[in-house]
Amino acid sequence: MTPVKRLRRPSAGGYARGDETRERIIEAAVKLFGERGFAGASTRDIAAAAGVNAPALQYYFENKEGLYQACAESITSDLIAHFNPVMKQARAALKNNAGTDVLIETLLAIHAAMLDRVLMQSNASAQRLFLARELAGEEPPVASKLLNQQVKQPFYKVATAMLSRITGIGANDPITRIRLLTLKGQMMPFYHPSKAGLEELGWKEIDAARAALIKATVLDQMGILLRAWAQAR
Repeated sequence: MTPVKRLRRPSAGGYARGDETRERIIEAAVKLFGERGFAGASTRDIAAAAGVNAPALQYYFENKEGLYQACAESITSDLIAHFNPVMKQARAALKNNAGTDVLIETLLAIHAAMLDRVLMQSNASAQRLFLARELAGEEPPVASKLLNQQVKQPFYKVATAMLSRITGIGANDPITRIRLLTLKGQMMPFYHPSKAGLEELGWKEIDAARAALIKATVLDQMGILLRAWAQAR
């Protein structure tokens, strides 16, 4: 991937975040980059999927590299906006030295926001495929670096601090980090539900009602674990 050139339309003035055409191009690009990779997704195909002509991509993003960078920034901004309310709630609970019950409910609220993202947002699947290619080393880690700095690191800092207070085990203790991973691990089968996984559930797809059932069941399991760890301190 060649260096990203300066965009012809600076984000501060030339195009707004809500620009419909620009957002439509990014949505199509995230999907095709995820499905085909950076090399396999042509600008012509992205333009066709977005319902625009090819020069529109150059007008908004200068080149393919600029479009890929814009996709990474869009995914990051989307995730920050999604998690910002619950992260504010969590930081306030820590600052105010909230009790164990409040900390447990707040940590569950963070995971509920994750489950909403995984199960109920239509664009989340395409974004995960986009990110999966980076994490597999198939693409330059543009989005994964942004997410690590702006989403993952803040989340782990808050979540480990909350779990530490709930359990009485230090935030840097391996047990705390393992436990946080096991909580997240309960959601992993539903990030990209396989055909075999759906067959085990007796489902052909996950609709809204089934997504709500998964969310309720997973959060209930997490709550049982958190309360047990709190009682064992």
